[in-house]
Amino acid sequence: MNDPTRNELWFRLVFSLAGLALLIVAVMIRGISNAAALVEVVGIAGLFFGGSAIWTALKLWRSRD
Repeated sequence: MNDPTRNELWFRLVFSLAGLALLIVAVMIRGISNAAALVEVVGIAGLFFGGSAIWTALKLWRSRD
């Protein structure tokens, strides 16, 4: 299996950071309630986008020329 190209990694990083930004905006607009579903959605989305951003940034850092 081939590694993703640098362009694909940049796309993933931008997409992940945009997802985190939208998540932050959504929490700022809606606020944080005590509903368990909101905690799950924010937690899972935060882990997904945050983990993806960190993983991609590390891959880009390691493969720099």
